[in-house]
Amino acid sequence: MVKFSYTILYVKNVTESIEFYEKAFGFKRKFIIPENNYGELLTGDTVISFADIQLANSNLSGGFKESIKGEKPFGIELGFTTENVEKVFNTAVSEGAIPLEKMKIKPWGQEVAYVQDINGFLIEICSPMP
Repeated sequence: MVKFSYTILYVKNVTESIEFYEKAFGFKRKFIIPENNYGELLTGDTVISFADIQLANSNLSGGFKESIKGEKPFGIELGFTTENVEKVFNTAVSEGAIPLEKMKIKPWGQEVAYVQDINGFLIEICSPMP
């Protein structure tokens, strides 16, 4: 059996990234290792992890495309559900996220907004599916 356990975001600064997610979304820190190049957040069933660029490069001999704030985001997103999309969107922006799309109501009734985090990763902030 396979279980989706975590997503690792490759970032320039693990501590700053974790602090952003704590302030912007209220997630709790699981740990940051003493070398400060890897850490995890408690976010529910799935963990969001962060590894610094140097550690990521040591894992991938062919390298990778770095996410950069302000550039077009990758074709993948982190999805966070909440009962108050607008409030979470505004909090994330006040903590340094770039607003991409203000809240809209989808044809199926779901509220959805988009931001880019401090590292350039795309985040969907949405209400639970009706």
